[in-house]
Amino acid sequence: MIDTAYTTEVLLRLLNTPSPTGFTERAMRELEGCLNELGVTPLRTKKGGMLWTLPGREGGKTVTFSAHIDTLGAMVKEIKESGRLRLTQLGGYDWATVEGEYALVHLEDGRTLTGTVVNTKQSTHVFGQELKDLRRSEAVMELRLDARTSSDAETRALGVQVGDFVSWEPRAVLTDAGYLKSRHIDNKAAVAIFLAVTRAVREGRVQLAHTAHLFISNYEEVGHGAAVGIPADTDELIAVDMAAIGEGQTSSEHCVTLCVKDSSGPYDHALGNRLRAAARRAGIDLRTDIYPYYGSDASAAWRAGGDYPAALIGPGVDASHAYERTHVDALEATARLMLTYLSE
Repeated sequence: MIDTAYTTEVLLRLLNTPSPTGFTERAMRELEGCLNELGVTPLRTKKGGMLWTLPGREGGKTVTFSAHIDTLGAMVKEIKESGRLRLTQLGGYDWATVEGEYALVHLEDGRTLTGTVVNTKQSTHVFGQELKDLRRSEAVMELRLDARTSSDAETRALGVQVGDFVSWEPRAVLTDAGYLKSRHIDNKAAVAIFLAVTRAVREGRVQLAHTAHLFISNYEEVGHGAAVGIPADTDELIAVDMAAIGEGQTSSEHCVTLCVKDSSGPYDHALGNRLRAAARRAGIDLRTDIYPYYGSDASAAWRAGGDYPAALIGPGVDASHAYERTHVDALEATARLMLTYLSE
């Protein structure tokens, strides 16, 4: 039903295309190119989102699936007297998870500068116990540019400005065992799954009983991605996003998960039950979980007044909002659940 090799191929392409929230146009163009290869011409929203439709049989319902292409990242907050850059976060993550990470500064003219995230007391040989006791925060983290600069003026001469976007090196790797490890699997995994589902339908491997709108948002990491853009004829909204793995959770890197509640509250019970029933009929191992520190495009759409039931599903992802990992099993299971639900 699903071509796993294709899924991982397009996922790696997307992971290697920078798209911190607010700076997603290049990734959207990459996605548009993938869709054009499948013979699909998507629509763009005024806000920068993307939408395409897979028609179902007449009389079926219309299900909108939402995913987001924007990722965590940063912006230049200050050019310091040392020539290094103070950063401000884009999205919610702990500064400790990006310490030592390679980064790109995206300049206004389209050029990029490389650098590394360090703290202001990085050397143990110089600072000793001060380094060990240092609490990582915006105030003590900085970007060390790979350029000959030791002053504010020299850094500005390179073209750097306050407000430049900063993206993290994804370090995307597909292992022989089928594990995909990278930054930003949240939520480019779902975008790749949408492409795999689209390919399966376009090639006639699946016949849809229901029409599917596939919507890609570009501001989910800051909470308002799908506040607009969900089609007016939507009967049900299903957000597809990563399922967080950790102690006390049921989610697995090898499974698809139905999130029944997150920080925004419970999702629609009846829609969740319909997804569970579809998974049982197809023999899909669907986990059910709750995430206390999580929000989705579905909850954003509801807050904006969306009048439809909403649910949240997705592949299990370890170490969310850090250096993440999932398995091709979870990608395939999520795609199978989408297609099963649409074809019954």
